[in-house]
Amino acid sequence: MEKQDGCYLPKTLQQTAFKLDQADLLSEFRQQFYLPEESIYLDGNSLGLLSKPAERAVLSMLDSWRQYAIDGWSQGRHPWFQLSEELSRELANWVGADKENVIATGSTTVNLHQLLATFYQPTSQRYKIVATSLDFPSDIYAIQSHLRLHGLEAKDALVLVQSHDGLTVREEDITLAMTDDVSLVLLPSVFYRSGQYLSMPQLAQAARQRGILIGFDLCHSIGIMPHELQSWDVDFAFWCHYKYLNAGPGSVAGLYVHPRHHHRLPGLAGWFGSDKEVQFDMLHDFTPAEGAGRFQIGTPHVLSLAPLLGSLEIFQQAGIQAIRSKSLQLTEFLIDLAETYLSPYGFQIGNPREPERRGGHVCLIHPEAIRICKAMKQVGVIPDYRAPDVVRLAPVPLYTSFTDVLEAVERIIQVMENKSYEAFEKQREVIA
Repeated sequence: MEKQDGCYLPKTLQQTAFKLDQADLLSEFRQQFYLPEESIYLDGNSLGLLSKPAERAVLSMLDSWRQYAIDGWSQGRHPWFQLSEELSRELANWVGADKENVIATGSTTVNLHQLLATFYQPTSQRYKIVATSLDFPSDIYAIQSHLRLHGLEAKDALVLVQSHDGLTVREEDITLAMTDDVSLVLLPSVFYRSGQYLSMPQLAQAARQRGILIGFDLCHSIGIMPHELQSWDVDFAFWCHYKYLNAGPGSVAGLYVHPRHHHRLPGLAGWFGSDKEVQFDMLHDFTPAEGAGRFQIGTPHVLSLAPLLGSLEIFQQAGIQAIRSKSLQLTEFLIDLAETYLSPYGFQIGNPREPERRGGHVCLIHPEAIRICKAMKQVGVIPDYRAPDVVRLAPVPLYTSFTDVLEAVERIIQVMENKSYEAFEKQREVIA
């Protein structure tokens, strides 16, 4: 591709991106984030950027520790003892649930272990778990752990619905796997590689009709698209807060449990799952909290909860519908550019093209993906690599502009034209 006026892409596209940025209702939030200097950050589906409100929230929590010491559990602007419940009132809006059905606690995989320990109760008639061949590995490891705890083997009790194209899974194939011997279905809302969104309402309804429990991993959908878990009749869900919700690396995660299951004792009980009124009675008889709070285990990580307080301030102002609308615009713009200007270099689109089937990131497939990702970082575009051949690009509505997307594609073309990726080894680093 030849350059014109120093650019590979037509000048008219700059005008298009400029007009889209001018009409962007969320553009004011960009200044609330610490953007990497001289880089275009497109890895928010792996780790969201630090916002100024999140930073202030952490500093405020440190101040409360300094000022109140042990009394920080009951004093200050955000007393620690009720902090998880306080955050849950806000988080409920982002998953479409009443506040009693949500709790900020644990980590993603610990919460999954809690939910499997609670909900997976196999019988001789119903003992299988349905997942897919494209699920995030940690979810599969957790499932295998619980099968072993029940004396079962994965080859007999784990049904992995296969992908027809290596990137996506059909909802009808998942439904067909919901046979009479299935106890539980566990699925991602959005596949971590291809960005395909699974129809949670459709699958939840199919599971309910068959008397099967169903849960979802929302890690790649929370904060980027709306959810209505309660009205969709989902049994349980879990998620992280460090991707689109920008709560920081290793931040405390969250879980949801439908109110029809609030009578259940947690499979893994701990003292912070106690009714707050009796928790410090120190009795050996467990009195569970009402609602999802009973599924907490240990003392909350207060300093890792703090960034979420600040981050949710921004989300409350922006609104999830506006975030979803811009997200679809950004990914559509990027996909159109990739199909027109990157396909000649061997890139293929791995996302579903229908907006309603797409999450928040774009999946580009290329046999040299690992080396291309390294070269992209060298020219100031921060992507994400997933083996064996995926470049993930996540234009995040709160801090990515349409001009950013256009410039990122310009720099990718530069990498391909110069073949600068050939200078790198075709081997990922320890952290991809």
